[in-house]
Order: sequence, then structure tokens, then C-alpha cells
Amino acid sequence: MSAVLSAGDTATPVLARPLPQAFEIRPVADAAGPLGAEVLELDLAQPLNADDFARLHQAHLHHHVLVFRNQRITPRQQVDFSRRFGPLQIHVLKNFQLAGHPEILVVSNIKENGQPIGLGDAGHFWHSDLSYKAVPSLGSLLHAQELPAVGGDTLFADQHAAYDALPEALKKTIAPLQAEHSYLARYDELRAKSPWRPALTQAQVDEVQPAVHPVVRTHPETARKALFVSEHFTTRIVGLPEDESRDLLAQLFAASVKPAFVYRHRWQPQDLVFWDNRSVLHLATGTPDTERRKLYRTTIEGDLPF
Repeated sequence: MSAVLSAGDTATPVLARPLPQAFEIRPVADAAGPLGAEVLELDLAQPLNADDFARLHQAHLHHHVLVFRNQRITPRQQVDFSRRFGPLQIHVLKNFQLAGHPEILVVSNIKENGQPIGLGDAGHFWHSDLSYKAVPSLGSLLHAQELPAVGGDTLFADQHAAYDALPEALKKTIAPLQAEHSYLARYDELRAKSPWRPALTQAQVDEVQPAVHPVVRTHPETARKALFVSEHFTTRIVGLPEDESRDLLAQLFAASVKPAFVYRHRWQPQDLVFWDNRSVLHLATGTPDTERRKLYRTTIEGDLPF
């Protein structure tokens, strides 16, 4: 029976299901195994239907790093797309938030009126974003706004491959171990190199208390194991003497970033790169002071590592 509308009633508009988009997903030219794929002819400024989103989700789980080419999207559209994967996390350095968009961290070496507009040394050491939080990041999305003519590449290292390549004896050794991660681990070192990096207030220090996570984590969606330590944020192996902890971490750091596991991303205008912080480390190669670089980053909250 059809509904009858009385005077004054209005029908609730039915939103049309977004039309499918014709796009291609293919490995990047210099992929490291499955690590790295580019998404071509997709427009994230347009609505994305459930089937297309599911296809991207599966590609992200397989390739760990997706490069969306030529994305002419607004900050709000970047935030909205990021939120489809989960709640967003706010970086502790709130002075580098994009105005009007607290979910976006400005990553930039540009200075205006003598002051930096963004975090210029982000990614100076190998790391997984926000591993120092009790609930680390699922993934990060970085959208190119202004790119240098030289430099500015980003390296990504596959931590599934790094774990798989470890000797069996070492896998058994690290299986039950946990490690401490701290945002403060190398903060003073970075401030010494980049004096404009702000001193943290006590409230900010309280916000980034150290967290303890398994040395080997299990991906919550694929069940694959991955190394989960980094030279930037991992400070010690819990329960080991200092010298043993230092030596084991040095061994794992070296094993995690072997060239065979690394994809080098050479940025193109309007690239949006989405990587999985549960299975990938990344490193910024640096930009000459004479060049300008600006990107917008969103970070998605993940799960408690196990």
C-alpha cells in the first residue's frame, strides 16, 4: 500500500546511490613486491559508492601503500574520505594544524613571516605514525599541495616482508617480547637540528605518555605478522637488560629497512598517498632549504596491537 501524505507533509528525499567510477589499480613501476600501487582515473572529489570503496580497501590491505594520482580535492574532502576508514587522530603539535581543519597536520618546510607553517622535519627517522599512542594509527593519508623541484621523496618499508625474512630462531626470540614507544625518544635531538620545532608544554607531554606494544604485531584484518619497532619511537625492549635491548633493537631496525623491502615514492602534483601504519614504516628523504614543500596529513585511529 502506498503512503498518503497529508497537507504539509513532505517526503524525505532519497539520496541516489553514487554511480560506480571506472578506475584502475596497478602496481607502481618500482614496487617492492606487493608494496605500492597507484590508483588511476578515480576522482575522490566525487561520491564513492560502497563497491568502489570496498575495492580500494582490499587493494590497500594487499599493497599497503596506495597512490591516488591527480586528486584535486579540498581539505574537507580529504577529511571525509579518511573518515570512511575510521575516526581521525589529532597530532599533539596543534600549532601545525590547518586552520579550520584540526584533523589535518600541515607537513611543510615553508616559513611565512619568519615562522614555519608546518612540521618541516616530519619523517626524519624511520617510523610508524603515532606508534607511541596506546591505540596507534591504522593509516595516514598525505596530500601534495606544493612540491620541490628536487628532493622530497618518501620511502616505505614493508614490515610483513621484513618479519617473514627473519631467521626462525630470531622469530622465536622476539615472539613474546614487548617494546616501549615514546614520542619524546628523539624529540630533543630533532629540536637541536630544527630550533623552530616547539618545546612541548607539560600538557603536551602528558598527552604522549609512552606506550608498550608487541615487537611483532598481528594485522587485525589480514592476520599477517609484522615487525612493529622503529628507530624513531621505540626506546627499549621491556624486561631486557639495557645492552641486550639496545643490541636486539639495532638488529631489528636494520632488518626492517633492507632495500628489498623498500618502495621509494617520487611525488607528483596532487598525489594523495595512503599507507598502512600497521604494516609499513616510512621515512622522509629530506628537501633542500632552497625548495618549498607542503602536504596535508590525516591520520586514522587503529586498533590495540596484539
